[in-house]
Amino acid sequence: MVVLIGLPTLFSTPGDKAHVIIPVPGWGTILLVLLQLVAAVISAWLIWPAWAAVLVSALAAVTLLTERRHWRWLLAAGRRPA
Repeated sequence: MVVLIGLPTLFSTPGDKAHVIIPVPGWGTILLVLLQLVAAVISAWLIWPAWAAVLVSALAAVTLLTERRHWRWLLAAGRRPA
């Protein structure tokens, strides 16, 4: 869990957060979010009852849909000159 909290705190795309410790391109931020979602779904299926794992999986799927606009912005931000 420390890794899933610590990585997004350390690595972020400039312009996406107010304070950037280690700048990464937009695709790096997207990969970190995907890592968090995959870890949440796998952990839920391994540890929690099936009904809870289904709920976590559904929330992860909704997150994929709601993050699309943000991810497009992150990818476009990586193509802009600094």
